[in-house]
Amino acid sequence: MASTKGAASYKKNDGTLALSKDLQSASWTPVAPPGSSPALTIAVTSITNLQQTPASSAKVMLKIFTQGSGASAPETHIFTFTSPTLARAEADAIKAALSTSIQAAKSGSGTPAAAGGGGGSASAAMAIASAVSSTPGGAGNVNNWYDDTSLKSDVGLQQSLLKADPSLQKTFIESLRTKPESITNAQFTSRYWSTRTHLLRAHAIEKNQTRGAYNVLSTIKPKTEEGATRLSISKEQIQLIFNQHPLVKRVYDENVPKLSEESFWSRFFQSRLFKKLKGEKVMESDPIDAVLDKYLRVDEEVDRSQRILGSHIPHILDLEGNEANHSQRKGNDGDITMRPTSIDRVPIIRTLNTLSEKIMAHVAPADVDPSEPIGMDEETFNSLALRDLQGDAAENRIMLNIKDQERFFTDDRQDELSADAKLYAQQNPSEVLMGLQMDLNPDLMESDNGGGLNLDRAIGINADSDSEEEEPDTPKQQHVGSKASIRSATSQIFSAIQQRRFQSDDFSSSAPGFSTIQTSTSGLTPTLFDRLSLTHATTTEFLQHFWLAFLSGDAERAGEIANSVESLNRAMDRVKAVANDADEEKAREIEKLKRQVRDYQERTGKRMRYNPDIIGGGAKVVNDMLGPTVQAVGKAIAEYRRALAVEGVEAS
Repeated sequence: MASTKGAASYKKNDGTLALSKDLQSASWTPVAPPGSSPALTIAVTSITNLQQTPASSAKVMLKIFTQGSGASAPETHIFTFTSPTLARAEADAIKAALSTSIQAAKSGSGTPAAAGGGGGSASAAMAIASAVSSTPGGAGNVNNWYDDTSLKSDVGLQQSLLKADPSLQKTFIESLRTKPESITNAQFTSRYWSTRTHLLRAHAIEKNQTRGAYNVLSTIKPKTEEGATRLSISKEQIQLIFNQHPLVKRVYDENVPKLSEESFWSRFFQSRLFKKLKGEKVMESDPIDAVLDKYLRVDEEVDRSQRILGSHIPHILDLEGNEANHSQRKGNDGDITMRPTSIDRVPIIRTLNTLSEKIMAHVAPADVDPSEPIGMDEETFNSLALRDLQGDAAENRIMLNIKDQERFFTDDRQDELSADAKLYAQQNPSEVLMGLQMDLNPDLMESDNGGGLNLDRAIGINADSDSEEEEPDTPKQQHVGSKASIRSATSQIFSAIQQRRFQSDDFSSSAPGFSTIQTSTSGLTPTLFDRLSLTHATTTEFLQHFWLAFLSGDAERAGEIANSVESLNRAMDRVKAVANDADEEKAREIEKLKRQVRDYQERTGKRMRYNPDIIGGGAKVVNDMLGPTVQAVGKAIAEYRRALAVEGVEAS
């Protein structure tokens, strides 16, 4: 690969600071005489420290501290980068590469792979890793994103995630408060975050993201306040303007402090030079500034042309290099869209293209040079690979395939036959078939007005009769399709729908992105409903801890399993407490309704219909909502006791 290098002066002599291809040494070569050999070579193993001037500094300098094996004091080498536009980018790239090589040498991991040395499948990962490593602190933090142990031990990151997610914070605090005393805070915290490493990793990446460069001049717009035009600009925006438009920095250096800081920027944002740099067309009616207008003829493209000439461009992309072979020179002129035009006609296109090129020059390349060697060691590839874009890793667990889940999540009477099954078992199939044939015999069935058979009569339905409503207490065999059977089926369907909504809706989540249209609380007050949601969340948390330890097969985690069972028992007590409070709350609401009925009757002399069924809530609603969770807890405790019985240990 091409070595990382930059134009830099050393001891007031111009030259080039470059890194070797294996990134194990840095060398400085003077410009004069041409073809000189490196005058200074620094081995990475001898470097003890690196220092660089901040981004706000006008000069870009890199100080390298070296100390040989026999030296008593460190030696310093100061390099000043002299490129008018790429000085900061070159210094950042060289410092980042040296930092990575120094860390690799200290850890004994060998020579770091060069960026872009892998195949196309790893180029995107390498580009992102290179971009992260070039940020302050990025080279040390990127490895922590992939290490689960580091994520689970990063207390600051965990606290930051809890502050960013109120729902997660509420679950953590409640689970910590209700944990058994036998579990220490450190043990609980480790178990809690062991199931949420993906959230920690995503939050760590989100925190380390920084805003890239942007077209700063287009975002600066004056505002009119109290009849006066005001403009607000920050130091960061001024630094971006200097980086993106070196001409502005030159104008600033030549005219300040002749002009005051405030006066310079006020005149600049109203000048023709400002419009030209933005890509707008300069009009004759624009105000004239004797100081700034003399820079209108300065072409910012000169430095760009020099950089293009100094770089290698493939012939397939070099249009000027192939200009001699254009057929238009030998005959008709090209289409109007292919003819070069003056920059004054479409200045914004040239300005935006130039600015985009400057911004992209600071972005790590995602492509690979075909001339570079292909391949990298496996350790380097694994450290640069994006885990989130890979498939799910194969879990080293015993897969549990359940064909019929109802066998494991039903009540204790699952072995008994249902009422319908018992009824069907007592019937004689031949008699049933004979009765069905008689009901469907066309000779015995009546006809309707259209000449068709009346199927209602065949199954014993009389739509005009109200006898079913008049005698509800009379025991009567229900026909299929009768009014009573239709009411029963309707009630069963709506009950199943309501139960399904209780199980599927997310009541506890308040984070943005979830639907705010949720099922009603079924008569529970918001305070009690929040308690129910929090109880469900903490119980689910303890269930996760139990199954992770129980299914691990590790005998050393027996104590952890026992603690989890204790947590589940206490969770059942909390469910019962919520149900009891719901009953007390419902009783208070019913008593309140009775008082309203009595007050209405005393005030108006009229009787008001009293119907306590309109009051919702109560223990029944709580048990319906938490029914599946209670069954899951019971299943976990039963499996634990069964495992103890197999080992010959009595459950405490």
